[in-house]
Amino acid sequence: MFIELDCPSSVKKQLAELFRESLKATVPSEPDVVPLVEACVANKNGVKHADYQCNNAMSLFPIIKEKQPEFRNPRSLGEGIAKNLPPSEMVESCFVAGSGYVNIVLSKKWIAQSLQKMLTSGIHSWAPRLPVKRILVDFSSPNIAKEMHVGHLRSTIIGDTIARMLEFCQPECLIRRNHIGDWGTQEFYKTSKSKYDSDPDFKTKARQSVVKLQRGDPKYREAWHKICEVSRAEYNKVYRRLGVHLEEKPESFYNPYIPPTLKKLEKLGLIEDSDGARVIFVEGVDRPLIARKSDGGYNYFSTDLASLWYRLNIEKIDWNIYVTDVGQWQHFDMLFKAFRRAGCRDGSINVGVGVVSWTNISNLFKNLFKYTPCRWLPKDANEYPICTHVGFGLVCGDDGKRFRSRSSETVRLVDLLDEAKSRCKDTLLERDNAKGWTEEEIDKTAEAIGYGAVK
Repeated sequence: MFIELDCPSSVKKQLAELFRESLKATVPSEPDVVPLVEACVANKNGVKHADYQCNNAMSLFPIIKEKQPEFRNPRSLGEGIAKNLPPSEMVESCFVAGSGYVNIVLSKKWIAQSLQKMLTSGIHSWAPRLPVKRILVDFSSPNIAKEMHVGHLRSTIIGDTIARMLEFCQPECLIRRNHIGDWGTQEFYKTSKSKYDSDPDFKTKARQSVVKLQRGDPKYREAWHKICEVSRAEYNKVYRRLGVHLEEKPESFYNPYIPPTLKKLEKLGLIEDSDGARVIFVEGVDRPLIARKSDGGYNYFSTDLASLWYRLNIEKIDWNIYVTDVGQWQHFDMLFKAFRRAGCRDGSINVGVGVVSWTNISNLFKNLFKYTPCRWLPKDANEYPICTHVGFGLVCGDDGKRFRSRSSETVRLVDLLDEAKSRCKDTLLERDNAKGWTEEEIDKTAEAIGYGAVK
């Protein structure tokens, strides 16, 4: 049997289909075996003997050794899997190594033809199709009332790159979300930040002001709107220079959704009291997730709980991707675990009938049709809807410390872009082949090279 695999899919998935057929032929008593196919990595000397590897033999051998005594050990089982692998134009050679690892070397001719087809027909014709319809990539996410600094660059560029790659997979909907931090104790930076750190009374008043802002005080809302407008205009200038397109939904958008989201979590028994604060404990973490502070105010977790609920239940997102530095890994790990806990508890209806009567039966059916379970996260982290945190290394200054939004001692992103363009322009003017160019041509070329180098 020859399997034609001229379809838009990942190489790994295509090989998995080949090995699926081989496993069915080799161990017919185990029809539901999932092929364990992984890309090969180079050894410590930089040598790689194959491109991909099937690793089923060792885990499968103890299961079938009594049923199929012709396989004496995992290696002989691996040889059987290799022998039954269907012919395919994508496979140049197949051999067994070690204790039964089935190695695959891809055909150079097939690789060349695939690249040629991609170049002539477009990447979209070659890119794999995903098992999800709606994807959201959350990236960049600067804070209001300050300029973007170089610490925002990695999230912006990595997030944009992920979104561009996913576009080729042609999902039904791809959202590039800018989750701007538009309120909190960090409003009015630099001078106020210094006073916030040194003056306890000012710090208390600032926190109280945030609570008033979150509760909709008109005076604070008016000042806040003006700050947001100025900040937004500056952010958009940077995004235009980088060629990055985002759709904004700031933290404040989710404020009305925080109380009902917390109420839903309370009904599921996830939220409990801790010294006046409302918290959620998750597996594997000693400290709790603070859903509401003791002063009644909300924090990042409050907003992220509401925003994730909104994305799952209102926007119907199947795959949420968060792009931040690795310093926020635990924050998102706790957030996802809280939603998995909720997913395990929701979905069931506890309405006892009691004494059988038409009234009780009528109330039962009313409750059945009235109750609609929320969309949380499944217990299995690999099932959809799914949340993924893409972490990157911390962006640090000369002192080795992480750049922070609340510090005024950071390198402005616009300054970095200006310098990149300026250096490229100087280099272009030094070259003879740029002497006949117009100023506009030199500027555009300097921007393309300079901004590209920064990316």
